[in-house]
Amino acid sequence: MIESLVIRDVALQRGERLLFRGLSARVSRGEAVALTGANGAGKTSLLRAVAGFIRPAAGDIAFEGPQGPLPADDARRGGCHMVGHQDGLKTGRTARDELMFQVSWLGGTADAALEASRILGLTRLLDLEVRKLSAGQRRRLALARVVAAPRDLWLLDEPMAPLDSAHRALFGELMAEHLARGGLILAAVHDPLPVPSRGVEIAGEGRP
Repeated sequence: MIESLVIRDVALQRGERLLFRGLSARVSRGEAVALTGANGAGKTSLLRAVAGFIRPAAGDIAFEGPQGPLPADDARRGGCHMVGHQDGLKTGRTARDELMFQVSWLGGTADAALEASRILGLTRLLDLEVRKLSAGQRRRLALARVVAAPRDLWLLDEPMAPLDSAHRALFGELMAEHLARGGLILAAVHDPLPVPSRGVEIAGEGRP
């Protein structure tokens, strides 16, 4: 169980360009933290670093459990969900096959996948190929795995961007339920999150 995410004095680079440095933040159980800043400041890169896809140029990203520090690989493998700006879906599969594959990969069950599809209003779309879904429908399909295979820490990159107002409200309710259960959320945003959150601004190091 992840009790907290601790980011200590982190610097990140993209190629030769320094995105930011000296960033420290903490996300604790039941808390949402919203990463803000201009396009290109490094919000997405920080989410990717927390997920383990890229390494910080300096500083440390750590996970803490009830008994103290957790091995980072174990925390990421069993305790984190990341929904990126790109939905990460195989467009040639049906929505059903893609959802079932992803939920199974994450340790969830077929029943949980179908229940998540019901909650997110996807049931009638499951037999369509992913490429035939709208941007908002694809985002809901990507979010369904978060609901179907619960994990402590949600890493979300502009999660609301493609959603209409009704589904923004719905996902806001799901976020609130996750936090009420002691979950953690770290999200890159331009618009405010639909749940109480603490902001962390990434100022960046300027433009090339």
